[in-house]
Amino acid sequence: MTFRQLHVPGSPFIMANAWDVGSARMLVALGARAIATSSAAHAFTLGLHDLGEVSRDQAIDHAAALSAALPVPLSGDFENGYADQPNGVAATIRAAAARGVAGGGIEDMALPSGEPYPFDLAVARIEAAAAAARSAPADFVLTARADGVMHGCYDLDEAIRRLQAFEKAGADVLFVPLPGSLDDLRRICRSVSGPVNALAAGPLARCTLAEFAAAGVARISLGASLARVTHRAIVDCAAALFERGEFACLADSISGSEVERLIDLGGRAPAGS
Repeated sequence: MTFRQLHVPGSPFIMANAWDVGSARMLVALGARAIATSSAAHAFTLGLHDLGEVSRDQAIDHAAALSAALPVPLSGDFENGYADQPNGVAATIRAAAARGVAGGGIEDMALPSGEPYPFDLAVARIEAAAAAARSAPADFVLTARADGVMHGCYDLDEAIRRLQAFEKAGADVLFVPLPGSLDDLRRICRSVSGPVNALAAGPLARCTLAEFAAAGVARISLGASLARVTHRAIVDCAAALFERGEFACLADSISGSEVERLIDLGGRAPAGS
């Protein structure tokens, strides 16, 4: 099944966000049908902050490396497209598609300022990205994000106005991170005809797959949450080690052989197999 075909409103799949080849392969071995990068999780691996510190080349190289190592589709988190103007956003999509990436998301926030692009410019940016996606050598699924609600810059009405315009501009998937509630998510799904992505974070992390399905969602992403769960384990174990002189937390780790088994299981099949 292609990446596009996975997107069925009311029957969502989980698109797990990984931060390196090993974590991506493990997630595939454990059931992920598609993988995405996470700008924050990737930035953490480089010792950088999220939102504007990772370059376009770094993000595309990262997405391409994961895509080449996996037997499932890979979608890139490309933040604001690493450009303010539409032609720059289009260049990002063309570069990612040329490297074999199956899809990617573009948000409507100017980085690093954290302010939303004016409505008309935000729509023009998605229109250019969609044109670049349609000219790609292989099918490329474009996700358009209205991030202003998450950042407190505009309300849900404005987010929906933007999503509807993004859909008309050619976006394949629509996404409002952290809209507030499941009722808000239902409203988003009713407001557009295309598939909607939901982020399992904040209050929505307490929802079940069945509840997301009933809301009309087509895809559930994890953002940097899974990476932060891993970082929480580091913090908790480090507290035991360095503050209390206790090592018992290390006894709960997964074995190296099991990690290696999952990495092998979630990799690409050998050529000719």
